[in-house]
Amino acid sequence: MSRFYRKRNKAAGLPPGTPIYIGSGEDLPARITIIDYGPDDFQQKEAACAEDCFFYKDTPTVTWINIDGLRDVSLIEKIGKAFHLHPLVQEDIVNTYQRPKLEDYRDYFFIVLKMLEYDEEKQHLGAEQVSLILGPNYVISFQEKIGDIFDPVRNRIKEAKGRIREKGADYLAYSLIDAVVDNYFTILEKLGDRIEGMEEELTSNPHEELLHRIYGSKRELIFLRKSVWPLREVVNLLQRGESPLVSESTGIYFRDAYDHTIQVIDTVETFRDMVSGVMDIYLSIISNRMNEVMKVLTIIATIFIPISFIAGIYGMNFSHMPELTWRWGYPAVWLLIIAIIVGMVVFFRRKKWI
Repeated sequence: MSRFYRKRNKAAGLPPGTPIYIGSGEDLPARITIIDYGPDDFQQKEAACAEDCFFYKDTPTVTWINIDGLRDVSLIEKIGKAFHLHPLVQEDIVNTYQRPKLEDYRDYFFIVLKMLEYDEEKQHLGAEQVSLILGPNYVISFQEKIGDIFDPVRNRIKEAKGRIREKGADYLAYSLIDAVVDNYFTILEKLGDRIEGMEEELTSNPHEELLHRIYGSKRELIFLRKSVWPLREVVNLLQRGESPLVSESTGIYFRDAYDHTIQVIDTVETFRDMVSGVMDIYLSIISNRMNEVMKVLTIIATIFIPISFIAGIYGMNFSHMPELTWRWGYPAVWLLIIAIIVGMVVFFRRKKWI
């Protein structure tokens, strides 16, 4: 439940726009990476401080400033002041429990995404908030920790593959968003294999531990849906091309990213239905097993009812019971009991109860 709701005690009582880090990232020094490129030139370096980024605000080339680590709030404030970021934007950057969204501040877009990762060993789905600032000629990305899924984008820039070196900052933002969405498909493929494995195990050996895994998968899909569903509106706003920050040619690519987002959402909904079906099948199998057990016990109890009746009669110790003095009374009673048992078993079989 902690992934769906987070306490915000740190920010309670503070004025709006006060940046307070709220998250679970590692307590490591922030790392700033700068990639500046144009059609014919490229440079990549690590900045020693926030001031090293200020030069790239008004350069004619496209600049990607990536910041790993958000615990140093003063660094975020320096970047925000230099690039004229609204205090509420700075606050949302360091509060890593935002839902995916897009906010238009005319001079720049503020975009929040959820970058997912799947631990196959622990079978755990995790998410990291990625905040993007899309300006006229720059993109600033803020991540909670070091390590991401953007290496293919970096390689395309470095090796001048595709159109990215010829396009503007809006295409760079599209490339980052597209990398996040493509990673969703990878996550869904792993979850799909996990669900299929549970279905196969369910038909051969349903057990209680499997039920816990089914519930775990259901929670993972709810978490995934919560992370992906709002992204549809974010990409839809970008593909409309109503802002000068996004060119008409790049809007076409955002339209393709929108289609991919819809596919992800549809797949998530399909997997949710599959997990619900697996759970229903599990409960049906357990219920059928219980019914079989109860049927056997009921049959045994039913067979012993007349036997108990006969034994009860001869256990009343009356003085005048003729059968007690008969020579063949005891064998006759046993023959009667056996006949009753056989007759009831035959009757149950004809009724197809056993």
